[in-house]
Amino acid sequence: MRLARVGSGSELAAALLVAVGFPCIMLAAIIPNLWFFAAATAATYLADRHLHHCGSYLVNRLAAVRAGLSIRFLVRQLLLILLLSRMGYGEETLFYVTVACLLAFYGLQAPQSAMVTMIRLRRKLPVATRNIDLSAVRIADAPKPLLMSRPAEKMLHLDVFAMVGVLIAIETGKEAAAYVGLGLTLVLAVAYLVALLPYVRPSRLVPPETKVLNAVGEWLADYRPTVVLYFSGSKESAYQANMWLETMAQLGGRPMILLRERNILPQLATTSVPVLCVPGGVHLMNLDLSSVRVALYAANVGKNIHLLRVPTMKHVFIGHGDSDKLASVNPFSKVYDEVWTAGRAGRDRYALADVGVRDEDIVEVGRPQLASIQTWTGTQKNPIPTVLYAPTWEGWDDNPGNTSLLLAGENIVRRLLEAERPVRLLYKPHPFTGTRSAKAKAVHLRITAMIEQAAAERATDPRWAEQAAALKGDQAAARAELARIEARLAELEGGAGAGRDEAETSRDSLADPAREAETARLKDEWNAASWRARGWWEHRVITGARMRLYDCFNESDAMVSDISSVVSDFIASGKPYAVTDSAELGEEEFRRQNTAVRAAVILSNSAAELDELLAAVTDPAADTRAEGRRELKNYLLGPDEPTSIVQFDNAVKALSAKSEARNTGVAKSLGEPVGG
Repeated sequence: MRLARVGSGSELAAALLVAVGFPCIMLAAIIPNLWFFAAATAATYLADRHLHHCGSYLVNRLAAVRAGLSIRFLVRQLLLILLLSRMGYGEETLFYVTVACLLAFYGLQAPQSAMVTMIRLRRKLPVATRNIDLSAVRIADAPKPLLMSRPAEKMLHLDVFAMVGVLIAIETGKEAAAYVGLGLTLVLAVAYLVALLPYVRPSRLVPPETKVLNAVGEWLADYRPTVVLYFSGSKESAYQANMWLETMAQLGGRPMILLRERNILPQLATTSVPVLCVPGGVHLMNLDLSSVRVALYAANVGKNIHLLRVPTMKHVFIGHGDSDKLASVNPFSKVYDEVWTAGRAGRDRYALADVGVRDEDIVEVGRPQLASIQTWTGTQKNPIPTVLYAPTWEGWDDNPGNTSLLLAGENIVRRLLEAERPVRLLYKPHPFTGTRSAKAKAVHLRITAMIEQAAAERATDPRWAEQAAALKGDQAAARAELARIEARLAELEGGAGAGRDEAETSRDSLADPAREAETARLKDEWNAASWRARGWWEHRVITGARMRLYDCFNESDAMVSDISSVVSDFIASGKPYAVTDSAELGEEEFRRQNTAVRAAVILSNSAAELDELLAAVTDPAADTRAEGRRELKNYLLGPDEPTSIVQFDNAVKALSAKSEARNTGVAKSLGEPVGG
């Protein structure tokens, strides 16, 4: 499976059916054997459909070796003609009608493909938006998903009627069945074309690029954004922007989110802040952003240069987490006017790294996102301790210090599952886990299997039977509540974009504070119900974005992690934590190099030190690092008062004033009129 790069056994089976099925169809046509031909043909149809349904990597590989979808369907049709010939129909009317109909069907595929391509291209706006009024631009409704979702597959599969009809005719000798099947294929293909025709009319396509950009320019001139969150990256990195949405919504002035990739928009969380996605660098540079005074950058990426070139605004690196990783002291940070860190630790980190970021350009603003993290009371939440294992991903190189997953992950999980006193384990891997390293993915899958097996064994353990029986009614109610919440969330989140393309979604996605508030409330209720639906003793593997990391913090009594912003954020809770020295630097050197581990239990790759962490949770007297965690929290994340959002907003206002002063000074020196 690893060699074939398939994700499941069923996917591998489907791939083998495709590989074996076509030679079998050819053999059945040559022999000839009707039932063998029918069985092999049906197998390849089903296998093809499964591979496309699961988005298999093999689909692209088949296309690369000239065995793409349309070729496979054409080969099946040619083999049907061969079967007809071998069955003695070579000189019969049925043979010629079948050839003619299949050729006609093949000819209809070209205009269908052309129309679909034209609709997609001509309905693509130069920008995509959320919460921005584009009423000045007339954007017609998008074609129905039935027409535009997997159109090539839909068109090609219409040949099933012809295939079945001809096979029935061969078996029964009644040629009418073939003519009915062939006729259905052609009629449905023509109907598909007719259904697409209205959407290629100029009135159903989007206006010219210039008109759309002018409308965006008019909106900018009216709204006059003052602070912008700029983000560029892959769809998997959308969480880096999502973590700042709530902060942006709470800022004074007129905030805006500026994205550079279209595939990030669907991953963006609900927000009432205007969102403008501008993929083209030239389009971005031609936008009038003269009202913007502060630009905030959540990641160091190449496309930042397209906005960094604008001198009328101040540029700030805010990052997407505060940690001791090298990314937190990237020399690229020199290009920004200021670098904002959570606390004093960030300032000292840059000083030690000596990468050219001046101390006077660093501003401590706290971490506004951490407001929802609950402070530890000093006692465990449930009768048994809950430990969160939240390793970071493998990174872009093979440095053993990147993640504990590879060298220590299975040992950590095994020791927690087999602890002398029962422990509940929550495993929440980084969303990038396994995206670069096949080894990391394999370890993740083994850990998942270990936890699921342990959870299944605990479910049948008599020790938990009484608790399970007592909570059975509450859990059933919680599951019912989950179903209700999920249905409502699907309605709220899918209603704005379900069955719509990007242009129609941009047209209709206007700010709706009431919907945003309801969505936020339902997400909180979903998280609460999700915990109630499972026993407080049940191990869990937690993936996906809906179960938020900070909710896992609040549910757990302790955490095991790696050098990443997760550790710094968890310190806000004041709870015991452990960090793995995967690179085996030794405890003293590991603490010296990494500020965030100063109050942590340091784990070797064997994870033998976990007993100290568990003791700190269950016995306050054994928690010798509590005072150290309090001091470290202040050092890493700044003071509790004023609140982080107040500090952040004040920093925006102060830098806006500097930007305004700079612009005023330049205007005076050039003899230009001074204006906002």
